[in-house]
Formats: sequence, structure tokens, C-alpha cells
Amino acid sequence: MPEVNRIGFTELGGSDGSKDNLQGIKKVNIVLVHGLRGHPLETWTSSHKADNERAVGASGRRQYLRSIFKSSAPPPESNSTQDGTSTRQRQLFWPHDYLAKDIPQARVWTYGYNADVIGGLFQANNKNNVSGHGRDLKVRLERDIDNEDPLIFVAHSLGGIIVKDALRRSEACRQRTRLVIFLGTPHRGSPWASWGEIASNLARVALQDSHKKIVETLEVDSEVLDNIHEQFIEVLPNHIYIHSFQEGRGISGVKGLHEKVVSDFSSKLGLPGIEIVESIDANHMQMARCKDRLDESYRAIAGVLKQFLKRGSSGADLPIRSVIKMQREATPSVQQEADTSCATTSYCNIPPRNRRFIGRMEKLEELEEKLILSNDCQKLALVGLGGVGKTQVALKLAYTIKERWPEYSIFWVPAVSVESFEQGYRDIASHCSVALNPMEEDVKDSVRRYLNSSSAGKWLLIVDNADDEEILFGAPNGSRGVTDHLPESEIGLTLFTTRHRQIAVSLAVNEVVEIEKMNDEEAEIFLKKSLIRKQSLQDRAVTAELLTELTHLPLAIAQAAAYLDTMQISIQEYLSLLRNTEQDTISLLSREFRDETRYERSEHIKNAVATTWLVSFNHIRRSDPIAADLLSFISCIEYKAIPRSILPSVEPAERMVHAIGTLRSYAFLVPWGDGESYDMHRLVHLATKVWLGEHSATENLNEQVATHLAEIFPSDDYENRAVWREYFPHVFRFLGNSKMLDIEARYGLCMAIGRCLQQDGRVREAIVWLSECFLWRQNRFPENHQSRLASQHALAGAYQANGQVKEAVELLEHVVAIEKEVLAEDHPDRLASQHALAGAYEANGQVKEAVELLEHVVAIEKEVLAEDHPSRLASQHALAGAYEANGQVKGAVELLEHVVAIRKEVLAEDHPSRLASQHALAGVYQADGQVEEAVKLLEQVVAIAKEVLAEDHPCRLVSQHALAGAYEANGQVTVVCKTLRVGSR
Repeated sequence: MPEVNRIGFTELGGSDGSKDNLQGIKKVNIVLVHGLRGHPLETWTSSHKADNERAVGASGRRQYLRSIFKSSAPPPESNSTQDGTSTRQRQLFWPHDYLAKDIPQARVWTYGYNADVIGGLFQANNKNNVSGHGRDLKVRLERDIDNEDPLIFVAHSLGGIIVKDALRRSEACRQRTRLVIFLGTPHRGSPWASWGEIASNLARVALQDSHKKIVETLEVDSEVLDNIHEQFIEVLPNHIYIHSFQEGRGISGVKGLHEKVVSDFSSKLGLPGIEIVESIDANHMQMARCKDRLDESYRAIAGVLKQFLKRGSSGADLPIRSVIKMQREATPSVQQEADTSCATTSYCNIPPRNRRFIGRMEKLEELEEKLILSNDCQKLALVGLGGVGKTQVALKLAYTIKERWPEYSIFWVPAVSVESFEQGYRDIASHCSVALNPMEEDVKDSVRRYLNSSSAGKWLLIVDNADDEEILFGAPNGSRGVTDHLPESEIGLTLFTTRHRQIAVSLAVNEVVEIEKMNDEEAEIFLKKSLIRKQSLQDRAVTAELLTELTHLPLAIAQAAAYLDTMQISIQEYLSLLRNTEQDTISLLSREFRDETRYERSEHIKNAVATTWLVSFNHIRRSDPIAADLLSFISCIEYKAIPRSILPSVEPAERMVHAIGTLRSYAFLVPWGDGESYDMHRLVHLATKVWLGEHSATENLNEQVATHLAEIFPSDDYENRAVWREYFPHVFRFLGNSKMLDIEARYGLCMAIGRCLQQDGRVREAIVWLSECFLWRQNRFPENHQSRLASQHALAGAYQANGQVKEAVELLEHVVAIEKEVLAEDHPDRLASQHALAGAYEANGQVKEAVELLEHVVAIEKEVLAEDHPSRLASQHALAGAYEANGQVKGAVELLEHVVAIRKEVLAEDHPSRLASQHALAGVYQADGQVEEAVKLLEQVVAIAKEVLAEDHPCRLVSQHALAGAYEANGQVTVVCKTLRVGSR
């Protein structure tokens, strides 16, 4: 076994230990770099064992190996076991034992560094971090490998990050490097595995223990790791060949690890056309070791090296894309034929690079694949909510293509106005020396003709902010639109960015890529890059809260960072402002700020979050007034779980479908749940208020919304329970924001809400809304006004349910007295008030008054209502209760048995009225000594209540308590205890 330096470089010879026997033909340096807690010898070393049976066949195998590699394996060391059998066992250091001999034209080096102190490797301000090791590797490469031959790297795990860091730092090293082979290197975090998770996995494997304190407290600075990755990709020259090997198996035997240490997404650079990706059937550790020359890991690594070096005399020095092109393309295509006549000089007109750009790697890979590598499409549209980062993704793609495919000219044309588009075309004409036809006044036609010609060469046209249909497709007056001037070429590509899905489909058909908000890690890194005062981020929990409030929207994050730096306040203070009143939030998010990554502010472009969508809102107002009305309505209600049924109806139905489709197209509405409900982005919801404020439409709008909600809000019938529960958040928000609205519709809505809340068991909340209604009507209507009396009646019922019996009696006596003067004896409202007053009397201990009043009501209703009418049954039920309270148990039993029998025929099993009458009948059964019948009936009631009512619902608790009393009366004491325990939870 050779001596290997723990730190720095060691040059390896063949298995005979010689480094000079082939010195004259050395043409390349192969450098192996180990990973976390690795070692320049041990990482690449495995135990080689074979029993007698395998040894017998060794001769034939060696002969086979000689025929392939012209070399035999070094002789094994022999050992004897106690039973006399022989085994071979030695340490196999394959870079020395195999590679140095199998590739004689290469100098093979190992490189070591101190990767034992895991705690600091992933931190920003630590001398032992990955960036520090990358700097050291760069210095030692330039100093210690002083020959002029090309460099090839084989890097395992974390070693790949260190190699990338060294190469991004040193142009001299990049110029010498021809190939990098990555073995399970974690290049990037993902939505499924953050840098923190990846680093923890590497630490677990290195320590072989998931409980080590260092794993639990590992600090990871994602920005450092992302910067290394992104800057390496930015400076990666065309001549460097990338081959990424991924783990084929997960790690076993380490607690906390059941899958691959580095996921497939993370273990590739994501550079289709430049990088070749394949897997090795081994886990993260095994892929760097091999037991013999037939081992898959060795065959794969050595195979890539041999293939690359074999190509050296006939193409290894070519740009890698040319090599891939020769491999992939067996026959010329239309595009290849066109290439022969293309211009050799490309031109790029791109806005300045966004140095704060992070993430979006999957989207960029998809765009590269579709536009460049697979030639799947010639037109493609990026679509997404305003401020989500479409322009920045397009800009990143433009620079990527400029660097990796320099044969492409790149033209950037804003479509925010006709003037901006024309100016973009004038720039193209000027820089490309487009010959203008003196007979044509429109430069756009000349540029279009030029780009259609082969002399323009390959090009990518980026049409940014393609949001206005009139600008794009022409105005009703017949003026031409942008699309009339777009070129068509076999070797040209067009990329659009738009907020409007319908526009995206019109421009690119089905080649549409959606850009969504950032994930947690991307948002955190972006905020950090955007802030000057990075110490503000020390409290990660508060930072996470801020990003959640900003909904991970890049524009909102950039605006918040600008405010934090300008005002020099803490994130906690900013959060407090953001969470204060709605007016504070709107004011905060409406502040314009300078952002060099966006266009100069104008009537078309706004940087503030709350105003960035105003242009889109105005487009909708012009093109689809019904959609604009819906947008206005939604601004007044809750922004989440918006039922379609709560929206103002539109006829014909197709117009409603179209209006909702318009809002969905702009990503202002997103389907939720079963597709019959929608969500609106919180910040968009706030922006609609700014928009409406600019048009002074709030007061009239509130009147319209109140009228609509009052009309469609359901009654307190049990069957409507699901609907009113769905509507509650929306009406609560509207009523909370419209307290100054002085119209009947608003207070009628208050009453409807109160009645439903009472039915739902939320009695105290019901009193609040019913009181608001009653007080408003009391001040505006005469004493005998039906609306005023109805609100008094409803409030009295809530008072009684809340135990405020005296207040209920007082209100109802007044109502009954007034109605006696103005309503007929059999008027439903008069009978209902008398019924309610009787209930209040009974609750107040005035049982005889209750019996007298209810007997009168029942007698009248018997004359005017059908036997199964709900009001008649309710009065009979109430009279039975009064009878029981008055000691007339037999009469109560008879009356309730009649009610239960009727309701059994006309009501569902779980209807509250049916359950209430069964509960009451059980009570009078028990009072009448029929305890077993009472138990049976109450068990049925409790079972059904358990299915349909919340655990703490008053009716469910009352039924459980009554059942416990029936059990006790029946001698079932053990069951009593169990029932009461369940009911007290």
C-alpha cells in the first residue's frame, strides 16, 4: 500500500510503486478528491476477500482481465484459517492498483483536506468551510501540479463541491480542465430535500450514527452552497466535459437513512446537453470503492476516462457541445442544413444580469430542453402571477444560452406598450445593420423580414410582459398588433412572458410553462441576498413568519428587503406593521421602491406589490367587465375557499364560465378542493382594494355586496347547515369591513347570521349579531314594524338559549302585546311569538302561564295547519314539555309519542327536530317510570349525535348527560361513569 499524504496532493504510480517508468508518455493529470470525513486513501480503498472456490477460478478470470487490460491484478496476500482453508484478503486502493496502470498516459493524484470537522463545513464564516477548502485546492493546483497537461477530476460527494469552488475561482484551472466526474455530489437543494437535509444525510453516513449531536445541531448556510453552484455554472467553459454518477441504492444500517443520501435531483448539475448523467448500482459510500476490475463502479469510472482520452486525438479538445452533437446526430436535419448558411457573428441585447437570482433550476432545465436540446418547440410562453419572477427566469435563461450556446443571437423586446416594442425592434435594426426599405415606414416589418432570413443566423427573441391583448393582437379600430411583426424561422426561437394564460395559449398553443412562487429555501436565500443588513435574519423563526406573510412571492420579498434596509427596522417590526390594520398593510405594500432588475417605473410597470397588478386589473375592466365585477365582489369577502355559489350569478351561464376563466387565466383565482371553490392570492386580494380605491367605487360596491349576500344567505333550516358554514368566513369579513354602511340589507344579513349561529350552537356569537340588527332597527322603524318585531323575537330566543331568561321574557312580552294589536289571531308571526314566550315562561318557572299559552297556540294551529306542519309539531312538542314541568306526565307522553311518530315519517334520522323530540320523549318516559324505553331512545339519539355534531356541541353533551341519568335510573352505574367521562372531554 503506497504512502499517501493526508493533506494536499500525492502522485501515485502503478502497482509496482513506480511513478517514473512511464513518465515520458504522460499526457493528462487525473485528480481524485474525497468527500465528508473522507481520506485520500481510505475513501478509494476496499477490502478484497475471496474464498477457496473463488480462488480456484481466479486464473481464468486473470486471463480474461489480461485480454482486456493487458495487465494482471497484483498478487494477493495469503492467510490461513483455523480449518486449514485459504483466503485472500488485502486492501484494494484502486487508483494506485488499477487506474495508474490501466491508463498509463495519466498521472494519477489524490488530494486530501481536513473534512473531519463537520460542524463548520457548511457555515459561511468558518475557516474550515467548503469555500475555504475550495480556495486551498485552487492554490495547490496552481502551485503543485506544475506540468502543463490537462486536468481531469474524479470527485466523491462533498469533494465535488470543493472542485467546483476551486474552478469557479481560477480561470487558469478552468482552462486546463477537460473533464469532471462527479460521484454522488450534492449540487443543489430541492423542494423535497433542502441543503440542511442533504448536509445532515452526509453527516449521518460519515458518522454512521444519526444521534450524534453534530447532526442534530448542524448549521447550514444555503447561500454559500448555492453561490458555489450558480457561479460555477456561470463560468463553466464549453470545453469542460461533465459526467455525473448517481447512487443506484440507498444506505442501509444507518438510523434515519432509508433512501439515497443524495437524491437524483441534487446529484446532477441540471445542464442537459453539457452533462451526461447515469447511475451506479451502489450506495453513496460504495460508489467510490471497488473490489476488482469487474466491479461496476470501476468499470463505469474507468470507462468514462478511457473513452474521453481515446477521443483526445480526434475531438477531445472540441467544445463539449460539438462532441455531444456528433454523438447524437447521425443524419443532418433541416436545422443543420440551415446552419451552414447562418451568420457566424451573434448579437445579444439583454438587460443587466440579476445577481440575486436563485433557484428555479427545474424550470430552467425544462426550458433548455424544450427550446435548445430537443427542438420540441419554436415558441414557448412563461405564465404566472405578476411579481412571481417570470422576467427573471427568462433573463437567467438568456444568459445561460449566451454562455453555453454562443452561436445564438438574443434579442430582448418589452411588450409593455407599442412604443417599447418598436424601440426594441429599432435596437435590433441598429445593432444588426438591418437594411431598411425606404418605401416602408415601419421598422418592425424590416426587422421581421431580417429575422426570417438565414442571414440572421440562430436567434432567441424574448418578448417580455406580453400582457395586453390590444397591444399583442391589435385594437378594434383595425391597428396592427405585436404578433403581426413576430418572425418565423426554422432556426429562430421565441419566448414570451405573460400574466395571462389565455394570451399564453394564443401565442404558444400548448407550449406553456408555469412559474410559481418560491419554495421555503429559495425564499430565504433570496431575502438574504436582497438585504444589506443580513444580521436581521438571525431569528430564523421570525424570518420564516415574514416569508409566509409575503406568500413567498419574489416581488414582495424584494420590496420588504428594500423597506427593512431603508427604514433600518427589524423583521419583527415589519411583521407588526404587516399584521396591523388592513390600511397599514396596504400602505406598506403600496410603497414603490427602486429595483434595478425591473423596468423603470411607468404607468405600465409598478414595483410595489400592491400596485403591480393594477395594469392587469384595468385590462380585465376593459376586456371582460363581468370578470371585473367578480373581482370587485371578491375583494369584499374572504380570499380563501370562495364558494362559486356565493358569487353574483350571471346569465347566460357561459358568461359566468368565461368571467371565472379570465380571472383564472391571470392566476387571480385558483381552483380549490372539489373545483367548486376558489382561492385568491392574499396580496392580490389586497391589491384589488387599492384598485377600487383609485376608482372611488367602494361605497356603491359595499351596498351591492350587502344586498347580494342578504339575498343568498340561507335560512337557519337544518338542511342549509353546510352552506351557512361555508359562507360564514366571507360574511364575517364583509360585515367587519363595512360597519359604516347604513342600509337594511346589511342588518338583515346580521340577523340571518345570528339565527344560523344559534342553530349551530354558537349562542354568544349569535347574540352579538342579533343585537346589532335589533338596535339598528329599533332606531329606524316604528314599534309595530314587522322587521323590528322579528329582530326582537330572534334576539329573545338567543337570550333564552344563553340563560338570560328574564331578558327573553321582557322582549317577548312586548312583541306579543304589539302583535296582539296589529295581527290576526291565527297569523303565523303572532303564533310564533306566543310559542316563544311560553318557552321563556317555562324556563323562568312560570309553568302555568306557559301551559295556558301553548294550549291556545296548539288549538289555533290545529284549525289552520296540516298535521305534519313543522310549526304545529313544534308547538305540540313545547306543550308536552310544559305538561311535564307541570306534573302532567301522561299528557306529555301522549303528545310526544304523536310528535315522534309524525317526525319519523317526514324527517331524516339525524334531523335536529326529530332528535329533540326523541330526547324529550325519553325524558317523559323516565319520568313516567318507563326507564328501559328511555335508555333505548337516548342511546339512539346519542349515537346519531356523535356522527353529526361536534364533540363539544351543547345538544350532544345534553343528550349524553340525559343518557347517563337514564342509565343511573336503570341501575347501570358502571355505564354511567363511562358515559359521563366521554361527555366531559
